[in-house]
Amino acid sequence: VYAIGDVHGSLEQLRALHAAIADDLRARPIAAAVVVHLGDYIDHGPDSAGVIALLIAGPAIPGARVVNLIGEHERMLLDALQGDRAAATDWLWAGGRETLTSWGLSPDLPREAWQDALPAAHLAFLRSLVWSHREGDYLFVHAGIRPGIALARQAKDDLLTIRQPFLWTEQDLGVVVVHGHSTNPAPVVTVNRIGLDTGAGNGGKLTCAVLEDDRVGFLAA
Repeated sequence: VYAIGDVHGSLEQLRALHAAIADDLRARPIAAAVVVHLGDYIDHGPDSAGVIALLIAGPAIPGARVVNLIGEHERMLLDALQGDRAAATDWLWAGGRETLTSWGLSPDLPREAWQDALPAAHLAFLRSLVWSHREGDYLFVHAGIRPGIALARQAKDDLLTIRQPFLWTEQDLGVVVVHGHSTNPAPVVTVNRIGLDTGAGNGGKLTCAVLEDDRVGFLAA
């Protein structure tokens, strides 16, 4: 499994990382590979629209299945499109103005006009994103899970936004949680989680964990 952290509009880094994954698979071919994007494709960086277009087209990684998770930035935009004015304000403050610009729209475009102005294919993609993904002993979510709550009963808000108490718990969570959302200059690996938000879109690198039966490696762009 190749798990990619928060992209935040970093199209060229995402392309480079997809190319690195393809190179790795050519060098070490396997029967089945999965590429999991952990959400937060939009906001902050220079080309959110380009990132979404690339993910719609599918990365050029022959033979790999792709899973796209939702992040809290996508959730804010979707909530805003459903009429949540607070979500619209939060989204604009959190990088939405740059994202509107990447679609060729004015950053001051009224909220009521977003639905009709955004590309229909991009909206369909955003609405197709999934909340979590499981592969063996790994659970992939955007932000994390709440300790002490069964996996099937996790709140969606926690999956997208939790930091504490998830980041500091040492308890057995039943899985190793692979997540983004909480930024660090390098990947974080503990007994129960792997954090992959390394600041892409905000001057940092875009990081991919390479998960195998007996080891964890990393690629970065």
